[in-house]
Amino acid sequence: MLPVKQAEEIILGLVQPMDPVEDQEQVELLSARGRVLAESVVGTLDFPHWDNSAMDGYAVRYEDVAEVRGDRPLQLEIIEEIPAGKPPQKTIDKGQAARIFTGSMMPPGADTVTIQEDTQRQGDRVEILSAPSQRGEWVRYQGSFYQSGTPLLSPGIVLSAPDIAVLATAQITQVPVYRRCKIAILSTGDELVAPGQPLKPGQLVDSNQYALAAAVTAAGGEPLLMGIVGDQPEALQKAIAHALTVADIVLSTGGVSVGDYDYVEQILTQLKGTIHIKKVGIRPGKPLTVASFPREASTSSVLYFGLPGNPVSALVTFWRFVQPAMRKFAGWKQGWEPQFLTARSQQELRGGGPREIYLWGKIHCIDGIYQFEPAGGSHSSGNLINLAQTTALAVIPVGVSRIAPGDPIQVLAIDG
Repeated sequence: MLPVKQAEEIILGLVQPMDPVEDQEQVELLSARGRVLAESVVGTLDFPHWDNSAMDGYAVRYEDVAEVRGDRPLQLEIIEEIPAGKPPQKTIDKGQAARIFTGSMMPPGADTVTIQEDTQRQGDRVEILSAPSQRGEWVRYQGSFYQSGTPLLSPGIVLSAPDIAVLATAQITQVPVYRRCKIAILSTGDELVAPGQPLKPGQLVDSNQYALAAAVTAAGGEPLLMGIVGDQPEALQKAIAHALTVADIVLSTGGVSVGDYDYVEQILTQLKGTIHIKKVGIRPGKPLTVASFPREASTSSVLYFGLPGNPVSALVTFWRFVQPAMRKFAGWKQGWEPQFLTARSQQELRGGGPREIYLWGKIHCIDGIYQFEPAGGSHSSGNLINLAQTTALAVIPVGVSRIAPGDPIQVLAIDG
């Protein structure tokens, strides 16, 4: 039984990130949010595109207004008004000014903006009541934020709303991103039925396939639902073999323990897979099988995760091991590792035993301090109900039997 950290290192060591050329696709700008940028984006426009005003006021020559004091105001002739979106038509000479608005182009000859609050207008003249603190005050110069031809965004970032704004400003409408990671998901067991089907005595509804599909989508992947496969070795082998041909990562639930109908490990060996992990010291989730299969004409492998069948165990092991692997494979430059935060427990937490224990619940930030609120009821791997609205997993280290309320604890933050 491997320690959790060692299992994580093995899994992430097996992951070869996507190729930025072979695994790249172009998407429309409005479809790019949440995708991973595959190559550097270079803009062809300076930003700002031209010198412009950062405030409403008057465009002036600094040398004209530098000596203005409260007891020595200065009157300038207003020769033009420059609305936003319209180019200036005149050049500012000595003793002149132009009415200007936020975002308006600076007129030739002017190098400073005096804000409206420091002026008093009198017809076609404006009285400057105080001097700007420096030349160029309230002017945004062309290229001061970004210069064309230099990298605008770096590869490996997950594109967010601000990034989309940057791309739109640079007039980039086709965005180079990595394709989505394809994750095949299949559930095993004669006892399973799909949601909506009549439930006979002894049967269970297959929630794992739907939960994992949602988790895969939240993590940026493309779920491929392979359905329910009964406890027949031939059918299971056929299903796994097919999944390995269409997916980057295969997830199955159930069939990885030591029961008489647990065939997954045997089938993986028959399909020439290399098994790297069989059990992990984690609760819930000990029966975790991880294998790799070489991909034809490629240096990368297809990863196989045989997750536990219990609904909570399946999701806990997904969040702890599969999600980081997905992110690394998907080309994330950073942040693909499990994200742990230090929080304080709102209630007493119980642990103990030879395995790392993961308790699910919610995390809140109160007065700048993260607080972990464990789910109510029992923390049983079969209790799917109190898993609802989980946002974090509290980690009780091996050998720790009790964490008192208010004590610090590490929590695994869950995205999406």
